[in-house]
Amino acid sequence: MSDDQTPADSKLTTSKRRWAAEGKFLTGRISRPETERLPPGQHLVKNWPVLDLGQQPVVSTDTWRLEVRGLVETPLTLTWAAFHAIEQSTKVSDIHCVTTWSRYDNKWKGVSTRDLLDLAMPKPEAGYVMLTSYDGYTTNLPLADFAAEDAILATAWEGLPLTADHGGPMRLVVPHLYFWKSAKWLRRIELMPDDEAGFWEKNGYHIYGDPWREQRYSDD
Repeated sequence: MSDDQTPADSKLTTSKRRWAAEGKFLTGRISRPETERLPPGQHLVKNWPVLDLGQQPVVSTDTWRLEVRGLVETPLTLTWAAFHAIEQSTKVSDIHCVTTWSRYDNKWKGVSTRDLLDLAMPKPEAGYVMLTSYDGYTTNLPLADFAAEDAILATAWEGLPLTADHGGPMRLVVPHLYFWKSAKWLRRIELMPDDEAGFWEKNGYHIYGDPWREQRYSDD
């Protein structure tokens, strides 16, 4: 899919636009991560539900590339081997999906976003990140959130290679935001001076997506 294309509508995208319009799943209750582990409106699961835009790109590690572009001193184009030559990290974190499920204590292995940024060297004017996936999906977040201590570019989950349905061979994990911000099948990271809306953010979802503030939709 080219850079200018966006993913085609699916049953899920249609439903989630309707949820945004209706304010579905909102409780109106505020909790704080330091005092309550489960955000408002969430329920725990032990499995890992699969949600996507109706297509799962098949990305071979032979042809996989990760680009880091925009406001960086050193633009990067990493092959699979070059990505694995970067220091590997292990993180354990909870994840929270906007569709109300949460899963505790997920063990990830991959490259810390901070380690990647150390290679790319963001310019002082860089303040935001746009993520683009192999299926054409995009999502945005502040650079400070992308560089969170527990954020990771994950290639493994629970000791096994990340499967394609969960975003393999590599996906972003930013645990403190709703999981739509943790782009699957990640292909490009662009550092920008200003914030721009990604796919779901243009379709009724919150520009930031803090689970503890219940920032599910654009008016929350």
